[in-house]
Amino acid sequence: MKVHEYQAKEVLARFGVPIPAGRVASTVDEAVEAAKALGGDAWVVKAQIHAGGRGKGGGVKVCKELDALKQAAGKIIGMNLVTPQTGPSGQRVKKVLITEASDIKKEYYLGMVLDRRLSLPVLMACAEGGVEIEEVAARSPEKILKEVVNPVAGLRLYQGRSLAKRLGLTGDLISSAAALMAGLARAFIETDSSLAEINPLALTGGGLLLALDAKFSFDDNALFRHRDLAAYRDLDEEDPREVRAAKSDLSYVRLEGNIGCMVNGAGLAMATLDILKHEGGSPANFLDVGGGATATKVTEAVKIILEDSSVKAVLVNIFGGIMKCDVIATGIVSAVREVSLKVPLVVRLEGTNVEQGRRILQESGLNIISADNLLDAARKAVQSAGRS
Repeated sequence: MKVHEYQAKEVLARFGVPIPAGRVASTVDEAVEAAKALGGDAWVVKAQIHAGGRGKGGGVKVCKELDALKQAAGKIIGMNLVTPQTGPSGQRVKKVLITEASDIKKEYYLGMVLDRRLSLPVLMACAEGGVEIEEVAARSPEKILKEVVNPVAGLRLYQGRSLAKRLGLTGDLISSAAALMAGLARAFIETDSSLAEINPLALTGGGLLLALDAKFSFDDNALFRHRDLAAYRDLDEEDPREVRAAKSDLSYVRLEGNIGCMVNGAGLAMATLDILKHEGGSPANFLDVGGGATATKVTEAVKIILEDSSVKAVLVNIFGGIMKCDVIATGIVSAVREVSLKVPLVVRLEGTNVEQGRRILQESGLNIISADNLLDAARKAVQSAGRS
């Protein structure tokens, strides 16, 4: 689960990480009142969407007068913000964060992720902040500094001090940075995060370290332990089909292709996507109905796929173990009859009750393309998508 910048900063503040004062606004008037409440003579207006690169799309403005802030807020609130992370469709801005402007002397990057090779959290730091860390990693990987974090003990003080020195910090800033890094590490571990990022971490002219921007992603499977974090969820920022699928206990992820996929089992789903790509196709989604799906659940899955206008063909690949092929077939027939099927539907069934399942499809009278095996199914789906 992703959250907005202002929510990520709230989490950081709980763990002692210093952040600039700020207020959220949904209207221009609220934005002006927020600036007045903050005081000062310069403010930053920041679009709140679940994507980075907002400045590149015009979603971040520095204003030195209230009139300028009013104009900036009026332009940003309601705009369709396109960034490298939103894709070409962009994301509509419904809120802005108004913060006091900081006198930035130097920018750094800090981030916490799980190193799957080590099966341990890792703190990353870089003296080049305020830019996409992927760009730095690609051109100068040696600039990405790392410290492995003990998930029980957290980041040790000596580790934080070592990173601070390697970043070029000196004097009292070494201790300040070490304490800040320890707070970030605690936030990551104690909230069951999959990503915790401060970019940029700013050194101000007054000698303070501030988290000017923050990003958190939380493990959905652990949200039952964090009711406060679950309340941060903003459904307006998520794909409506993914939200709908989650309510039916379906694992659905929207992709950029034109072949809709319904599979039972995550491993089989990934293999199906791989074979489609190998045969020259482009999957429109990842959809796993699970091992114990009912006919109702399968019907909902097919509906979700067919409501995607970019889908030119559908591939259903089912291996019946716990899941029975006749149940899948019944769900497919039910869904196709409820939703006007305008694209080719390729079905490959194998496993428990496979003959009953195939019979249900054959006797339905519907235009369903049967496949003998996965490779055959992939090829027929690719050919069908190309013809529609």
